[in-house]
Amino acid sequence: MLVRRLAEAPVEEWHKLRTKILMDAGELGSRHMSVTWVEVPAGVEQELHSHEESEQIYVVSKGRGAMIVAGDRQEIAEGDLVLVPPATDHSISNDGDSDLCCVSVQSPAVTVSEVFSPTPAGAAEFDEEDY
Repeated sequence: MLVRRLAEAPVEEWHKLRTKILMDAGELGSRHMSVTWVEVPAGVEQELHSHEESEQIYVVSKGRGAMIVAGDRQEIAEGDLVLVPPATDHSISNDGDSDLCCVSVQSPAVTVSEVFSPTPAGAAEFDEEDY
């Protein structure tokens, strides 16, 4: 059995969200999924973004907040599941006073470097010195 403990997972921060990488693309023998634990601190709203090839689910494990998916805003709470189709703008927010925690699963897998890259995949680099 392959196990990754939440306390041992690598941590990334992006737009004030804390993401713990439970299973990056290709890790633990997985070929088609990536899994992260997402912590949204009180008062934080994520920027709209999308994953062009991957569908994604969020399962709320703690707290309350809201998600926007394809322009539709819904309140979310512990136990709720949200499906985000591929190439669909989405964001998560927490207007409460305690952390909102979710498990996020993507398939096909999205690597941490794709998610946390300062330049979205396929986007040209911008160099201010050229202008």
